[in-house]
Amino acid sequence: MKRSTTVLLTALAPVSWGTTYAVTTEFLPADRPLFTGLMRALPAGLLLLALGRVLPRGVWWGKAAVLGALNIGAFFPLLFLSAYRLPGGLAAVVGSAGPLFVVGLSALLLGQRPTARTVLAGVVAAFGVSLVVLKAAGALDPIGVLAAVASTASMSAGTVLTKRWGRPDGVGPLALAGWQLTAGGLLIAPLAFLVEGAPPALDGRAVGGYLYLALANTAVSYWLWFRGIGRLTATQVTFLGPLSPLTAAVVGWAALGQALTPLQLTGMALAFGATVAGQLRPGGPAPRTFVPTRRVTHEDRLTRTGRR
Repeated sequence: MKRSTTVLLTALAPVSWGTTYAVTTEFLPADRPLFTGLMRALPAGLLLLALGRVLPRGVWWGKAAVLGALNIGAFFPLLFLSAYRLPGGLAAVVGSAGPLFVVGLSALLLGQRPTARTVLAGVVAAFGVSLVVLKAAGALDPIGVLAAVASTASMSAGTVLTKRWGRPDGVGPLALAGWQLTAGGLLIAPLAFLVEGAPPALDGRAVGGYLYLALANTAVSYWLWFRGIGRLTATQVTFLGPLSPLTAAVVGWAALGQALTPLQLTGMALAFGATVAGQLRPGGPAPRTFVPTRRVTHEDRLTRTGRR
């Protein structure tokens, strides 16, 4: 499959995530961020587990738990906490700095040296998103700021570690997504019930909203996301992240009647241009690729020497 097709399919994930705000505000019960995170993650994870029909083995039980915590279990609650406590879309601005986090972590964990073009594109993407979503606000909530930074760092670390660890032999991105969503959902579940209490009563609109979040917004989107991580560099994947707040702005304009100013349109153009620039391959040698290794068994030796 052509790389451009892989990029476009992977981009569908952040585009879908950009609809989360509108669905949450228009269809779901108010003030239940942890329950919403649980309903996004756990049903989607169990569905993908059933479809993938493979469970982790050996060290992958621990790796799946770590990735599930970073990409889902910690990321969802921290993201919702920052969104509730920060004004004017500041959480989205911090989130748009994800490419810069990934550039640094990729240099540390993957041996990929950052280029000036990549860093500049990351700065431009964050600046463009800020023009789209940031509004005038008073004093900032320090807990909200810390939650926003932590959520971005958590997802960035999960993306880089997913790239570093790869997948076990015979395991596809669907199963890998199922492992992480299930692990993350199980991590959120006790927190949701302890903090928010019993699940709320759901009407037809809420059921439809949760079905959309669990299926299209989470199961399909995270499958595409982890598929993209396996085929693109971690930096290329994370540069698609700014498409999420941009999609949220477009949905707000098209479906919720929210006006877009010329300054916001300029910011959208800058962020989208930086996203495209982030997909360009850097010059120089190819980045290091980490391939999972396995122990050579006695049967392997016999096979290689033709004695089987």
